[in-house]
Amino acid sequence: MGLSDIIKKLFGSKSERDLKQLKPILNNIHNAYSRIDALSDDDLRNESAAIRAKVLDYVAVEEAKVVSIREQLEDVEIAVSEKEKLATELDLLIKEIDTKLEDILNQVLPETFAIVKSTARRFKDNPVIRVKATQFDRDLSTTHDFVTIKGDIAEWKNSWIAGGNMITWDMVHYDVQLYGGAVLHAGKIAEMATGEGKTLVATLPVFLNALAGKGVHVVTVNDYLSKRDSEWMGPLYMFHGLSVDCIDKHQPNSDARKRAYNADITFGTNNEFGFDYLRDNMALNPDDLVQRKHHFAIVDEVDSVLIDDARTPLIISGPVQRSGDQTFIEYKPYVQRLYNEQRTFVNQTLNEAKKLIAAGEIKDKGEILLLRAHKGLPKYAPLIKYLSEPGIKQILQDVQSKIIKAAFTEKDIEQRIVTNDLFFVIDEHQRSVELTDKGNEVLAKAVGDADFFLMPRLGDELSKIDQMDIPTEEKRQKKDELYSNYSLKAERMHTVDQLLKAYSMFEKDVDYVVIDNKVKIVDESTGRIMEGRRWSDGLHQAVEAKENVKVEAATQTFATITLQNYFRMYHKLSGMTGTAETEAGEFWSIYKLDVVVIPTNRPIIRDDQDDLIYKTKKAKYNAVIEHIGELVKEKRPVLVGTTSVEISEYLSRLLKLHGIDHQVLNAKQHAREAEVVLHAGKPGTVTIATNMAGRGTDIKISDEVKEAGGLAIIGTERHDSRRVDRQLRGRAGRQGDPGSSIFYVSLEDDLMRIFGSDRISKVVDSMGMQEEEALQASMLSNAIERAQKKVEENNFGTRKRLVDYDDVMNSQREVVYTKRRSALTGERIDVDVLNMISDYCEMFADSNRHLTYDLFSEELMKVLSIFPDFDEASYERFNKAQLTEQLQQSVQNVMQRRFDTLIEQTWPVISHVYDTKRMFYQNIQIPVSDGKMVYGILVDLRKAYESKGKELIRAVQKTITLRVIDEYWKNHLRDMDDLKQAVQHAAYEQKDPILVYKGESFELFIKVLEGISRDVLAFLLRSFLFLRNDQQPQEVATEGHTKKTDLSGMRESRPDLLTNSSEPQSNAPARAEKKVGRNDPCPCGSGKKYKNCHGKNQ
Repeated sequence: MGLSDIIKKLFGSKSERDLKQLKPILNNIHNAYSRIDALSDDDLRNESAAIRAKVLDYVAVEEAKVVSIREQLEDVEIAVSEKEKLATELDLLIKEIDTKLEDILNQVLPETFAIVKSTARRFKDNPVIRVKATQFDRDLSTTHDFVTIKGDIAEWKNSWIAGGNMITWDMVHYDVQLYGGAVLHAGKIAEMATGEGKTLVATLPVFLNALAGKGVHVVTVNDYLSKRDSEWMGPLYMFHGLSVDCIDKHQPNSDARKRAYNADITFGTNNEFGFDYLRDNMALNPDDLVQRKHHFAIVDEVDSVLIDDARTPLIISGPVQRSGDQTFIEYKPYVQRLYNEQRTFVNQTLNEAKKLIAAGEIKDKGEILLLRAHKGLPKYAPLIKYLSEPGIKQILQDVQSKIIKAAFTEKDIEQRIVTNDLFFVIDEHQRSVELTDKGNEVLAKAVGDADFFLMPRLGDELSKIDQMDIPTEEKRQKKDELYSNYSLKAERMHTVDQLLKAYSMFEKDVDYVVIDNKVKIVDESTGRIMEGRRWSDGLHQAVEAKENVKVEAATQTFATITLQNYFRMYHKLSGMTGTAETEAGEFWSIYKLDVVVIPTNRPIIRDDQDDLIYKTKKAKYNAVIEHIGELVKEKRPVLVGTTSVEISEYLSRLLKLHGIDHQVLNAKQHAREAEVVLHAGKPGTVTIATNMAGRGTDIKISDEVKEAGGLAIIGTERHDSRRVDRQLRGRAGRQGDPGSSIFYVSLEDDLMRIFGSDRISKVVDSMGMQEEEALQASMLSNAIERAQKKVEENNFGTRKRLVDYDDVMNSQREVVYTKRRSALTGERIDVDVLNMISDYCEMFADSNRHLTYDLFSEELMKVLSIFPDFDEASYERFNKAQLTEQLQQSVQNVMQRRFDTLIEQTWPVISHVYDTKRMFYQNIQIPVSDGKMVYGILVDLRKAYESKGKELIRAVQKTITLRVIDEYWKNHLRDMDDLKQAVQHAAYEQKDPILVYKGESFELFIKVLEGISRDVLAFLLRSFLFLRNDQQPQEVATEGHTKKTDLSGMRESRPDLLTNSSEPQSNAPARAEKKVGRNDPCPCGSGKKYKNCHGKNQ
């Protein structure tokens, strides 16, 4: 018994401790349920209304203060210093409300969960529920068939359309689902097995948190599930007056989507939630904002969203004029030739190694050549075949261990002996390719320039320039030329690196497929095509060049965020999935989310067998075919899991040769997913599927199949992640059904080649295993799981490094988007401008304090067009702090005078339009210029008149700040993309790229903030009413109309939004809204025609 086993015996497992904490909550729910379930249907609805009122009353005082403060922030008469205090108070109040809401929701949790369970029970037991009709019922009856109004009575049916199919409600929450609901409400991850009803579990915390009125977001992985789940679970919420909508049913930037976000409960896909956030931060008018506060979200398939897809950025981009796309085509022939030469060299090296090892000359000769071949092309088929022979893999592992030790004692001399003769070196662990000196020479010779790919040593070259006896201006020019040359060569090296990766590490029909002359990525976890997704850093363009398809033009990023950082914005976040325990460390490290394993309602009786290990892939696949034949004879359905399109098609060919009927589901046939899975549980049906069948797939079996032994799962290879394997196993044994699972593994599989332990190789060699023989033991299965853990640790390390890069970008995004939102709403624009004055004056004083008074004044005039209020004597006397303070005062004085003049110029215009056209105009547009640019400033006519023109100043500040921020942020994103690419070459100078990136990006961002402040202040200090020569002031104002951001030329990069779920679908419309004729009686029971009642605005 190990130490961990002893600790578990003494203190219990984490799962047992978690459930022990939840037990009192379950008891309270049971006590409340016995009372609540005895209530009448009307009293049940009254009970939920009373709880909702109690929750809202608990924070009513604070909410009233928030409304009051926001009204004061809108008041242009209040001093800026007072507004700064109010803004700080507002932030504290919002946090206090969030804290108090959690307190009251925890208090009412037992009664609320009991209400939801009782509602589910009533819908299950009663075809129709009759209650007193409310206005909400009447409104609902006009759009949904499951509510009918008869006089003062609302009749709720227990059948409705969900996902295009008619369903009849037949579910009531189990105790384990009540556990799951409590876990989700606590902001944790609930891991629940397949078939345990995660969708139903979510109804409990969703209902509870919706009572707060802050909005609950239910996040799914595709739009079919978001639409289906909103329609499937919606009536449970609507019965109690909670509004439900789905953002995927409505167009982006539409009023309908905004209404969806204002609903109590909002369903949607992870991508659309993220993209709406980006669109909101490109809006030019507050009315265009669709999202409200990010309060509470429940993420379905949370491991897929927050682990697999979390680091892939959502990007809104547009065309860019400059593009280096052609460089991939230009350098492709050179890289292709280099790759072919390496292949030939590796083949020769491997043959020499075979001869030496066969002759017994292993030490220092055969082993080095074997390692060299492995470093050159680790996926080379003859090499993989040779490594499966007895004792060969052990030789490779021994020499690798020796080289690793030598790296610490002999400064990599041994490593260079191995790799010097190669053209490039591949590291499968790090998924990297590095060009050697020999490879550099070959490429340089091919292009006819010895220095073509040689990176200059910046430090040495800069030092040489500094030591030259030449004028300062000439030194600056030489440094600029050096930087330009370095940047050009860095771009070349990057292009070559990506092309090498494309040729040596990315395989067609494994990592990607080519369909309709386009390269489409295949998700390694699900096997699905990821439509619209592109690899970053030019890798996708390199693969396109390799496959001779059109290399897509580069784009410029206008807005971007990763799902990881989007979901970290929520006040409370939780998730549910069938497999999260293996990634529990990452969930806690990144999101501070605890994983709680919920027990199954019925014991799992699935027979999970130990892995069968073969020497070669050929023997493994032959054994798989033989096993499938046996299971088909037993009339058991078989699900064969594969890790790639290529393997699924190979197995399909083998099954055809053996005359076994089957169906195939992979990235090329993803459109048939629902149809394939519908038949997958029938007796004797064989289904070959990539890992896409391991998630979101519910294969249901008949009693006949249960008697035969249930669904049989056959895995043809262990995936890198234990989570994916567990998902595949989980397709069998749902809700206590019988079933079995087994994985077939060979020593030639990627996982075993790269991460397999020495022990397995030694066991195979010592037993003299024949090719067709198999090993099966729990010890070996555990060894394979340890190999998977190595991969998971390696992947987590890679993702953690990406997090480091992403966090830099995210911290900058938060600053800019906060400034932008403030400018958009105008609540704190006065405070923001004051802060800009303070920050810029401090920077200006700091960088120009060494100048004489005349030069200082000249520089100030050049930048801001103002002259300091203090004289030369005062300037000489001031220290830095005093100079900054006096400079701030000068800027504020000039700005106030400029604003007074602008109001004086525009007031006759505003009063004239108000007196003559206020019945027709809501907004007016007034041209304001700084002498360089003219902007049409949109201002509310009534507010401008009532404030005596001061509202115009606020409008000018808002408009200019928005425009300047957007321009600087767009350019900064491009610079950050370039920087991220450039710093990768810092490793050549023995520097850590991430440290260089952090330092350089900080400098870039400081310049961005300085530029924003400078340009905003410069415009405001020069602003005046723009009049043409022949124009009178009264003629200058025109009717103003708000404009939406033009996204027509933009492109959104996101994963496939096609239906990826395997739920059966019908040809019926996915929308469940009811259609009523315009002249028909309105279903609400008012007695009016529909066109004169609820259909008036349609």
